[in-house]
Amino acid sequence: MRYIILPAMIAATAFAGFMGAQIAQSSSGSSAQVATPANNFDDATISPTPTVVELFTSQGCSSCPPADMLASRLAKDSSLLVISRPVTYWDRLGWKDTLAREQNTRLQRTYARKGKVGSGVYTPQIVVNGGGGAVGSREGDVRSLVRLAKNNSGPLIETNIDENGFTTVTISGQSRYMAGVALLALSSSETVSVGRGENGGRKLHYTNVVKAERNLGSWDGSSTQFTLSHNDLNIPGADKYAIIVQRPGAGVIVGAKLLEI
Repeated sequence: MRYIILPAMIAATAFAGFMGAQIAQSSSGSSAQVATPANNFDDATISPTPTVVELFTSQGCSSCPPADMLASRLAKDSSLLVISRPVTYWDRLGWKDTLAREQNTRLQRTYARKGKVGSGVYTPQIVVNGGGGAVGSREGDVRSLVRLAKNNSGPLIETNIDENGFTTVTISGQSRYMAGVALLALSSSETVSVGRGENGGRKLHYTNVVKAERNLGSWDGSSTQFTLSHNDLNIPGADKYAIIVQRPGAGVIVGAKLLEI
């Protein structure tokens, strides 16, 4: 089994499975900090929000298929929003990941710099609510992170489609914290036949793969609306869309919703 792990991440509070991992990229920070739950709304008006589970994976990583299968199982839980984010740094080993996006790689590196438990630049990795991370195939560790986030709540996110086909997203609540609002276009299922590399000859399956994402603006803790056109919700290869409300600098995710369109 191969993992990409940073030397700086090998610390007393890291998960035990990290010790056998393979170093791949460098990032700063230490995993010795305690995972931070993603609420901290001191004066918030809140409602239930799904826990966001982001899987950083690659077609070039032989350790990733079990994590991809775990993501598929987790996605059946309606209290979770599972997002697969294939990364690019395995491409140099002979197989270019057909689903990888450089934006996914940048996000993982930004998370790594936060120094949360399980942070680092490696695959497979799952990050929960933009906070703590774990080896993406270690179901027990992942579910522990999910349990930490289960009591978290966020702003109320509502959608309405008018007679012209425009979708209005309304985010309401009260908070002193600013947060960015992003629209993610997802493919609910992808199957890839890998021709070369560590997974050469295998057929791999992926769940809720990011096809595109863009910033809609910011939420300042009061009621805010965003209008989405038909083109915004017609991204090639995508069959579902999600709203993510996240503190700046790849901070904690405080709100999320899978759009009903």
